[in-house]
Amino acid sequence: MHQVFAAVLALALCAGCDRLFDKGTKEAIAAADRKAKAGDYRGAVSLYESALDGTGQTAEIHYRIAVIYDEKLRSPLDALHHFDRYLALAPKGQFAKEALAYKKEGDLKLLNSLNKGVPMSQEEAVKLKNDNLLLRKQIVELRAQKSFATTTSKGDPPGPLPPGTRTHVVQSGETLAAISQKYYKTRNRSQDILDANHNLLGGKNRIVPGQSLIIPK
Repeated sequence: MHQVFAAVLALALCAGCDRLFDKGTKEAIAAADRKAKAGDYRGAVSLYESALDGTGQTAEIHYRIAVIYDEKLRSPLDALHHFDRYLALAPKGQFAKEALAYKKEGDLKLLNSLNKGVPMSQEEAVKLKNDNLLLRKQIVELRAQKSFATTTSKGDPPGPLPPGTRTHVVQSGETLAAISQKYYKTRNRSQDILDANHNLLGGKNRIVPGQSLIIPK
């Protein structure tokens, strides 16, 4: 993938940023930009992730995170995840072409990183490609462990809510899919709820009664 980090960082996140984001979200994005420019890429990723709300208006935050993981942190698995999320939220967005191009290269980058650049047979390549799915799940679990170490099981979502969002208190026996069905009349937006509550759930879809979840617009 072309070296686009500096160019992406120089662009405004969106033309209508002042309209789309509340003060807390804009401050988190600005602080993340400063950390990225200063070379604190993991700190930037953490702040960018705190601004995600699972809606299309934060799709480009996923793109920024993906570029950092690709070009600065050399983590193809994380980069692929965030490029996937960008395309899911903004399939015709400003950076859709670049995200699709990376996905074509991403599997090869991942295979090379796993195999340390050593040539492999087609059978080995297929096996490693299948292992990719397992590795992605492991990354989500690691993020969840980190999140649960710093948040309580019944903590409220931090910071002000983005415009148009609601909150939902988890009831006994509920799942993210059931909550998605309740608010959106479809179970397919459970991933959006998961993304909007990354700080609380750490990317893991295990919820417990009493948790207060953000329900994105």
